[in-house]
Amino acid sequence: MTQFRLVTLAALLCSLPSADGGKVLVFPVDGSHWVNMKVLIQELHSRGHNVTVIRPKTSWYIKAESHLYQSITLDHSTGFDESNMKDFTSKMLKLRRDFHASSFVKARAEIMEMMYQGHKVLVDGMTKMFDDAKLMQFFQEAKYDVVLTDPFIGGGVLLAHRLGLPLVFNVRWTIWSDGHRMVAPSPPSYVPIPGSALTDKMTFWQRVKNMFFALMMLNNRVTLQEALYTPFVQRHFGPDVHYEELAQAADIWLMRTDFTFEFPRPTMPNVVYMGGFQCKPSKQLPQHLEDFMQSSAEHGVVIMSLGTLVGSLPEEVAEHVAAAFAQLPQKVIWRHTGKRPSNLGNNTLLLDWLPQNDLLGHPKTRVFVAHGGTNGLQEAIYHGVPIVGLPLMLDQDDNLFRMTVRGVARVLDLGTLNKDNFLEALKAVLYEPSYREKMQQLSRLHRDQPMKPLDRATFWIEFVMRHGGAAHLKTDSYKMSWIQYHSIDVIALLLVSVTMMSLVCVLTVKCLCCKVFGGRKEKLH
Repeated sequence: MTQFRLVTLAALLCSLPSADGGKVLVFPVDGSHWVNMKVLIQELHSRGHNVTVIRPKTSWYIKAESHLYQSITLDHSTGFDESNMKDFTSKMLKLRRDFHASSFVKARAEIMEMMYQGHKVLVDGMTKMFDDAKLMQFFQEAKYDVVLTDPFIGGGVLLAHRLGLPLVFNVRWTIWSDGHRMVAPSPPSYVPIPGSALTDKMTFWQRVKNMFFALMMLNNRVTLQEALYTPFVQRHFGPDVHYEELAQAADIWLMRTDFTFEFPRPTMPNVVYMGGFQCKPSKQLPQHLEDFMQSSAEHGVVIMSLGTLVGSLPEEVAEHVAAAFAQLPQKVIWRHTGKRPSNLGNNTLLLDWLPQNDLLGHPKTRVFVAHGGTNGLQEAIYHGVPIVGLPLMLDQDDNLFRMTVRGVARVLDLGTLNKDNFLEALKAVLYEPSYREKMQQLSRLHRDQPMKPLDRATFWIEFVMRHGGAAHLKTDSYKMSWIQYHSIDVIALLLVSVTMMSLVCVLTVKCLCCKVFGGRKEKLH
C-alpha cells in the first residue's frame, strides 16, 4: 500500500509544472491576432511556465477564465473591440462591392480612421494604467521574466519599458507598417512595400511606384505613431524619447512568416522566423464531416472560409458563389453564417464553424477558397492546398498577391465577382495541375526545416527569460539619427575634405605656374 502511494505521489509530482518555469506577461491583440498568440501561450503553459494575459473587459476572443493562463481584466478598452471591427468590416465589404474610381481613396480613409481611433483609445487606456499606482505596483511585485506582445498595438511595448522587462514580439505588423521595416534594412529598390503589388524584381517605373508607397507608409507613421504615441512616450520616458526607439529595442522579433511567403530581403540577428507555427497535422474529423468528405468520391472537396471576422458575404455575392458551387461535381464545405442562398446546390454543406486545419489536411480537399488572412494561407501552404482568393480588406490583397506570383492561387475582386468568373477560377485551380504541384512544392520547402517553427519560437522566448534579454543580437542603429544612420554626416565631411584638398591643389598649381611663368617673363625682358 505504501509503495502504491509513493508511485502515485511521484506521478502527481511529474505532472505538475516545472519549478524552473518562468513568468510571462502577455499583452495581446484581440481578434484573429489572438488565435496565433494563444498557440504560443498553450506551448509555454505545456512547458511549465506561468502565463498572465492582460485583456480588456470588452474582449470578444480572450476569455477571462482559462486553464492556460491567469488574466488581468482592464476596465478600459485596448482599442480594437468586436463592435468597432464589425462596423469597419461592413464598410470595407460595401466599398469592395460598390467599386468605383474613388474606392481606393475612401477605403484608405476608412482604414486610417479606424486605426487612428483604435490607437487613440489604446493610448488613453495606457494613460489610465500608468496612473493607477496599485496596478503598477502589482506588476512590479509580480516579478515577471519577460513581456510577450503583438506590436500591432503599442501597449505591450510601453508596459515592458515601464517595468524594465525584456521584450519579445509576436509580430507581422507594427502600428504603421510590416515588422521588417522597423527592425531591418528595407531598401525600396528591391524590397516591395506591402500593398504595392510588386515583387523583389522591379523595373524603373515599378521602383518609382514602390517609392510612392514608401512615402504613404511614412505618412502612416506620422499620422498614427508620432501623433498618438510620441506625446505619451515623452511624458513618461523623457522629452527626447520616441516610441520607435522603444519598439526597436525589443530583444526578439518572432515573425509570423517565412521565405516561402516573403520575398528575399535583408534581416537581423534578433529576427526569428516562425511562419506556420500554428500549423499541425490534421486530426480525425467528426463522423458527419468524414462521411461528407468520403461522399465526394474521386472529385474531392472545396473548402471555403473567410476568417474570423467575416461569417457571411453580401446576399447578392453569396447567391453568385452558391450558383457557381452548384455546378461543380465536387462537394463543398462553406463556413457561412448569413442567410441561406436560394440557389444552394445539393453538393454544398453550410456550417457556422469548421475545423479548418483538419479539413485542409484531409486527402479529399482539392481547393481552399480564402480571404487571404496570414493564418489561413500558412495552413494552406503547410497542407499543400491551392487557393482561390477573395481579398476583403487590410493586408489580404498583399498576401494573396504573393500567392499569385508563386503560381498557387487565382484571385478575384469582390467588386466584379459573379457566378461565371468565380466558376472559371474554381475550375482553373481544380483542373490545371500546376496550381497544386507548385503549392505542394511550397509545402515541401516549408516543412524542410531542422526545427519546427513553434519549437524555435518557444526556444527564443525561453532564451530571453534565461538570459534576461538578448542584447548581443540587437543593433544600436535605432539610437542613431537619420543623418547618422545614412552616413550623411560622413559623406558631407568627405565631400568637404575632397573639395578643400582639390581647391588647395588647384591653388598650389596655379601659384607655382604664376611663379614659373612669371619668372621667365622677367628674364626675357
